[in-house]
Amino acid sequence: MSRAAKITVDLDAIRHNYRLARSLNTAGNAAAIIKANAYGHNAVKVARALEAEADAFGVACIEEGVELIEAGIKKPVLLLEGFFEVSELPYISEHGMWCAVHSLYQIEQIAEATLSKPVTVWLKMNSGMNRLGIHPDDYQAAFQRLKQLDNVSDVVLMTHFASSDELDKITTEEQLAVFNRASEGLDAPHCLANSAAVLAWQDARRDWMRPGLMLYGATPFPEAQEQADKLLPAMTLTSEVIAIRDVQPGECVGYGGHFVADRPSRVGTVALGYADGYPRHAVTGTPVWINGQRARIIGRVSMDMLGVDLTDIPDAGIGTEVEFWGRNVTAAEVATYCDTIPYTLFTGITRRVHKHYINE
Repeated sequence: MSRAAKITVDLDAIRHNYRLARSLNTAGNAAAIIKANAYGHNAVKVARALEAEADAFGVACIEEGVELIEAGIKKPVLLLEGFFEVSELPYISEHGMWCAVHSLYQIEQIAEATLSKPVTVWLKMNSGMNRLGIHPDDYQAAFQRLKQLDNVSDVVLMTHFASSDELDKITTEEQLAVFNRASEGLDAPHCLANSAAVLAWQDARRDWMRPGLMLYGATPFPEAQEQADKLLPAMTLTSEVIAIRDVQPGECVGYGGHFVADRPSRVGTVALGYADGYPRHAVTGTPVWINGQRARIIGRVSMDMLGVDLTDIPDAGIGTEVEFWGRNVTAAEVATYCDTIPYTLFTGITRRVHKHYINE
């Protein structure tokens, strides 16, 4: 016996979404981004599902890369935040990891390290996001310094966009212009496009792309977008109704009495709450899917339970499945009701929720 709350991950959907990214730039390569445990989908399982097709995998840090290597993944692993300590470099070198470099002092640390093999460096430029990256004025010199080092094999030029999910802003075009000026004349592949840029910014696709969120079927855009509309959600979060009661007008539901019935209502209690990773700040009206139709959450989310409105779903009963996000209610839509983004929904699910994988 087990609690009804579960995650179902469709690995075929992830394959479909990766192929969509590749189809948008057939001449380029795509590193599948599986940091943060593949955005909560399980990095090893996703890597195994994609290894026959993916050109490389991207993770945040060496711990995430080690997990893939120890699981037998053979495709290159890119450390998107690079190395944090010089002591990591011998392992990076020995196991053929690719390493982002975002500061001048890291270049000198590579120069001074004793390595078994030269490493592939992805030289990151700060083109306007002001998070990580070499200043554009220093970029040419940084590249030339790397090319002089015996500890460096290949160099890829990269940057990251701050607002590529906002299609009406000129920020991405401005960052592209900065990158183009600062990298002019450098003979190396380019990698600029995150998921939003893969889907919507043709000039950003270049030699390499970094599809991340899109792999899991969530759109990065607040509005419909031609390519994003082709994505297939990979994760479905469900649970079941465990109790039903009738509530009269004027009666409250849940902690703090935040929901007050304005008509005779039928309220279902579902076995899912914020201890499972469902957002506590989901408001009344957040959509769910029950018996083939949309319904809504009512009242405040509790630690282990929450309420749903069954008034217009008379055939729902004890044991009826409730979909919180998936094919019928998208994570992006739920995120808007919770004042967050799909990333946090996926990565917030806790170990209390059993994961089931299909199409392995």
